[in-house]
Amino acid sequence: MEATLYDLKNRRSVRKYKTEQIKKEELEKILEAGTYAPTGMGIQSPKIVVVQDKETISKLSKLNAKFEPGSEEEDTFYGAPTVLIVLADKSRPTYVEDGSLVMGNLLNAAYALGVGSCWIHRAKEMFEAEEGKELLKAWGLDAEKYAGIGNCILGYADEEAAPAEPRKSDYIVFV
Repeated sequence: MEATLYDLKNRRSVRKYKTEQIKKEELEKILEAGTYAPTGMGIQSPKIVVVQDKETISKLSKLNAKFEPGSEEEDTFYGAPTVLIVLADKSRPTYVEDGSLVMGNLLNAAYALGVGSCWIHRAKEMFEAEEGKELLKAWGLDAEKYAGIGNCILGYADEEAAPAEPRKSDYIVFV
């Protein structure tokens, strides 16, 4: 339990990555952790799309930047060599929560394995756009069925993450 609490307290978003690809064994463990996230009624509505080729990552980063004013010239994925796109079935009433829990498991498992990670937002907008829908179709996914929940970027950190800020004093309310 102590190791789990340590990981939860110390995981931070990484925004600068080495070019080296993460190990296959690490990726498999991170993905496995994602598949064990709780989901509404155990239905397992999310999908995880794994992208490791530079061309597709670049295309995804450019698409993501379209929905962040002022970032059109930036790599919104910070040079990460792996992107995990979490999607979820919009017909499920808990699809946002289901996908968010998958994202949390991916991020925490990555940290536990020594892999840097960051949740990159705007997946919803990316896959509502025509270009995003075309990508989903090319990947064999129903573009009308799935909503983007988040982009989990992975790689080896190329800088130390800042330590956690102290927790706010009124975070918890006992009733």
